[in-house]
Amino acid sequence: MHTRQEKITMLTAHDFPSAHIADTSGIDIVLVGDSLAMVALGYADTSEVTLEDMLLHCRSVARGAQSAFIVGDLPMGSYEISPEQALSSAIRMVKEGRVQGVKMEGGEEMAPIIEKVTKAGIPVLAHRQNALGGFRVQGKNTASALRVLADALTVQQAGAFAVVLEAVPPPVATLITSKLRIPTIGIGAGAGCSGQVLVQVDMLGNFPPGRFLPKFVKKYGDVWGEAKRAIESYREEVKGGVYPGVEHGYAMPEKEFEEFRRAVEDTMK
Repeated sequence: MHTRQEKITMLTAHDFPSAHIADTSGIDIVLVGDSLAMVALGYADTSEVTLEDMLLHCRSVARGAQSAFIVGDLPMGSYEISPEQALSSAIRMVKEGRVQGVKMEGGEEMAPIIEKVTKAGIPVLAHRQNALGGFRVQGKNTASALRVLADALTVQQAGAFAVVLEAVPPPVATLITSKLRIPTIGIGAGAGCSGQVLVQVDMLGNFPPGRFLPKFVKKYGDVWGEAKRAIESYREEVKGGVYPGVEHGYAMPEKEFEEFRRAVEDTMK
């Protein structure tokens, strides 16, 4: 796709239903992102998610996505200590989580780890992300933009098959993309990247009103609103005796019911 200059679509999924809908909608890469910490597990941030959490959700996603290329996030603490630790975690993600590739955060400092994992035959998606501590735009000045480029070139040399550029000014991301052999996947980095990724829960609008969203998220639906409307209707119909109706039940011949009723009355005398 990159060779053909065809845009690559990537979307997160965290369970069987979200993977199934992404896959049947033609998404190219399904990412089991560590964002599942918040959207599926109710954690405060991604630092709380464990490798065991990721393995469980990766297996669920793998059962739902039959065509898409599945990438699983290596969570914080599962790969940073050493290349050997990273390879061990990546092998578990492939063997137990049933993914086809892994994603890890970091730039130049992660090159030995990326090289170790890719030489073992496991594809790595690199993610140039801000340091722990909050969302910030990167590449807004020359020094910062050069750092993003240097990191991208280094992870490319280390064997990464693609790199995620997050919160980078579009002109910077476009120029960096043109200098790489591997594709870039943008999130808040403009249309000049080789592809795009979004968190499925965000783009579907499956969250309560008032939640903060980065400016790069386009809300394509209102799943929360529709689900709330449907659940409230169900509650009201049950309370009002409207549901279930006759059409929601199963028929029994009247003769059989009368026989049953007599048997009950005889038994209960």
